[in-house]
Amino acid sequence: MKTITVRALLTRVILVAAALLLAPQAWAVPSFARQTGLPCNICHSVAPELTSFGRLFKLNGYTLTGIKQIQSGESGKSLSIDELPPLSAMVQIADSFTSKAQPDTQNGNVQFPAQLSLFYAGAISQNMGAFAQLTYSQPDDHFGMDLADIRYANHTELWGSDTIYGITINNGPTIEDVWNSTSAWGFPWFGSEVAPGPSASTLLGGVLSGPGTVAGAGAYTFWDNRVYALVSLYRASPTGADQPISKAGAVDGVAPYWRLAYQWNTDNPLEVGLYGMHAAVAQGFSGGGNAGQNDSYTDYGVDAQYEIPMGDNLLSLYGTYIHERQSLDSSAAAGLSNPTDNLNTVNLNGRYHLDSSQSFGLGYFSTTGTTDTLMYAPDPVDGSVNGSPDSDGWVLQYVYLPRQNVQLTAQYTLYNKFNGSSSNYDGSGRNASDNNTLFLMLWVLW
Repeated sequence: MKTITVRALLTRVILVAAALLLAPQAWAVPSFARQTGLPCNICHSVAPELTSFGRLFKLNGYTLTGIKQIQSGESGKSLSIDELPPLSAMVQIADSFTSKAQPDTQNGNVQFPAQLSLFYAGAISQNMGAFAQLTYSQPDDHFGMDLADIRYANHTELWGSDTIYGITINNGPTIEDVWNSTSAWGFPWFGSEVAPGPSASTLLGGVLSGPGTVAGAGAYTFWDNRVYALVSLYRASPTGADQPISKAGAVDGVAPYWRLAYQWNTDNPLEVGLYGMHAAVAQGFSGGGNAGQNDSYTDYGVDAQYEIPMGDNLLSLYGTYIHERQSLDSSAAAGLSNPTDNLNTVNLNGRYHLDSSQSFGLGYFSTTGTTDTLMYAPDPVDGSVNGSPDSDGWVLQYVYLPRQNVQLTAQYTLYNKFNGSSSNYDGSGRNASDNNTLFLMLWVLW
């Protein structure tokens, strides 16, 4: 097999970048822009939504650089680092208003900051790079590990076509994904931390697809800029937990995650994919199940992403469906759930990017599943009067970018059904529409 040289790879990447210079403006982590010498809108339409070039930049291990390097040894193999450290910072200031205040709380919750993050985001060596985030949040009142993805990547020729292959170490399934149809990087990307949210969620719909619960490593390949395949193995890694990790409520053993996608490289890029995961959790996620038994969860998902350039504008469409099978041996033995349950989630989203400074988003979400009066019990705000996990609604989003690294967002979440019903869903008189939320945010990176 023939290996592509670094110079040839950089030439290809720079040519792709030049072709994308007219893409709609947005922003990314500024250390990537400093490293590559390219504006943020090369990798992003509106962050974290990736362009075709942004997907290649991530798959190649965040290693493309356009600044002076310190090198030592043959071809820089002993040492090859950028003179400028790949560091960035971010602050989010937010305010949230629900249609009806939660009991004994004020409405209109200003968070200053909602998040304050420090990033190491860029190349480590010629074939290795990282995106790692430390975040301070107002509810936690301290810094903690957030999203992290460390990669090694290289190229070879397979069946006559260029093939990227690599290794990723990260702290949550779907964090390593390069499309925006799966959970970690999916629409609406952010929301209120203080507003109520539906109780039920699948593994890959949010329970594990983010930092703080598991960590693992995986191997991936991207053949001919078309076929993508990845397998990752995760183990329990809960943040803020004592070591060694308590077994109750944690993933037991290894949890495999797999991903397969095909991309059509036309003027309107289209991706269609499959993904899934299996995890056994000792005594269930509540940790209150029968000792010595596990609850098992298996997710099967399909997704698609379609991008339609319209002159200086862009329409992005995303969709995903997840079916989850739950074998709740431990929880059922303790009288906390049915022996088996199912959950189904649907997310259909679209975003229209108008010229270089604003975007309009619309998303529909739905969760349906098995009625379980033991797992979903009546409780003020968060409970279910009929034991149903069913919720659905809409998200409307407007984003204005006065600069590529400054974003102003107004977002409204509207619930048709919440935890099984549209009216008196919790058994305490609260309606689904009472949780409708207006979320305002200022996001600045530097």
